[in-house]
Amino acid sequence: MNATTMPEAVERLVQFFEKLQAQDLPRLPQLYAPDARFKDPFNEVQGLPAIERIFAHMFEALDTPHFIVTERIVQGNQSFLVWDFRFRFKRFDTQSWQTVRGGTHLVFNDAGLVTLHRDYWDAAEELYEKLPVVGGLMRWLKRRANS
Repeated sequence: MNATTMPEAVERLVQFFEKLQAQDLPRLPQLYAPDARFKDPFNEVQGLPAIERIFAHMFEALDTPHFIVTERIVQGNQSFLVWDFRFRFKRFDTQSWQTVRGGTHLVFNDAGLVTLHRDYWDAAEELYEKLPVVGGLMRWLKRRANS
């Protein structure tokens, strides 16, 4: 992919994720290579069907999940995105908005499709500390480790 089309591929992906709804998941083949790899703190999969299952599960487990991309770096066939992921838990009594802050390393092929999607975020701080019961334990462990 040439340098002028790489920013377009990144922008297309950013727009997709910032507007992502469950009904948009069939559009993943327009953005990801068939054998793309995806890794985050909970998953490591390869192939479009497996990647689609991860995002489908997100919509099943969370209320109104959405991404806000706050920074992007594009170099060669790679990009790094910094984002806020906003959602509400479906399974807990709290209806307050939660925010997970993280980043994504992306590698694109010559056709502008993602071949690697690797998410980086701190599951303990950004998720576990926000859960009822588990959150109190995580915060206590963090205090103990820092004392």
